[in-house]
Amino acid sequence: MFAILLVVGGGGTALYLVAAVAQLMVEGQLREFWGRSAMERRMEQLAGHIVMCGFGRFGRVVAVELRAHGEELVVIDNDPAREAELRGAGLPYVIGDGAVDDVLERAGIRRARALVIATPSDADNVFITLSAREKNPALQIFARGESDAGLRRLELAGATRALSAYQAGALRMAASVLRSSVVEFLELSARGEDVALEEVRVAATSALAGTTVKALEGSVTRTRVVGLKRGEEPLRMVPDPEEQVIAGDLLVVIGPRVSLERLAQAAA
Repeated sequence: MFAILLVVGGGGTALYLVAAVAQLMVEGQLREFWGRSAMERRMEQLAGHIVMCGFGRFGRVVAVELRAHGEELVVIDNDPAREAELRGAGLPYVIGDGAVDDVLERAGIRRARALVIATPSDADNVFITLSAREKNPALQIFARGESDAGLRRLELAGATRALSAYQAGALRMAASVLRSSVVEFLELSARGEDVALEEVRVAATSALAGTTVKALEGSVTRTRVVGLKRGEEPLRMVPDPEEQVIAGDLLVVIGPRVSLERLAQAAA
């Protein structure tokens, strides 16, 4: 009787353990499946978002900063080992090569407003730029370049702006030595302190269109227009106070964040 009970009990326990393990495996796969399906549906509904190719050390910093400013972001990376990190960060992602048309399409490149290319290969970055520009001629493309030749070719390929991480870092270090107070201010504004620099686009229906720079500054307390860009003209620093602001102008404004938010609402 003891042997019979032992066999029955042991068999039942073994079956229970097998069933429990199988349940955990199935539930995990189902969660992963439903999570992936929900993410793909979310990406299909995105418009005006930012696509970023490359989630290395450089790309992570860019992603954190963009998300801190409330931007919708889709990441493309060809390393499957980064999938868990991307999922944990809550970022929509596509695992694949950003130079492949299907991967760009899955990331919604035709509906995106900007593309950030952050891979460490100049050749890959140039090819991704060409592919993205073909699919979305109005897309703003910000690409990382590793060499002077790479930066030049990225611009020829259609990048809106090609940036060198090493050059930018070196210039920032030199500026810290020469103009430490200026760099300190920029770092404070980047960390979300009270005073900041922002760009404001004046809409055609805005009451600000037709006013002067001086009147615009007087309409919102403690704001100063430090730059004005009109159409394809170069950015003009510290425009004349009597300069008339017209619809479509892009203003670079400094002031408290609360005042800048009010100005942005009035400009829109």
